[in-house]
Amino acid sequence: MEILIFKTNLTDPNRISDVEIALDIHPNIIGWNVDLNDDDNILRIVANNIAGEEVEKMILSAGYYCEELQ
Repeated sequence: MEILIFKTNLTDPNRISDVEIALDIHPNIIGWNVDLNDDDNILRIVANNIAGEEVEKMILSAGYYCEELQ
């Protein structure tokens, strides 16, 4: 199990709902949340065997910015 952290532009619940289904149905994602109180709107994902690039592509395909933080 690993925790991946991303900077996003998911700034409100409506934007989060646009990516919710994709994150919820992904078989390797155990849980996730977006911290709207953080200036970088941090997306945290708890997952098994998923690359950060895959998450970035999922969020980008929904029309939002996403960059993995190291």
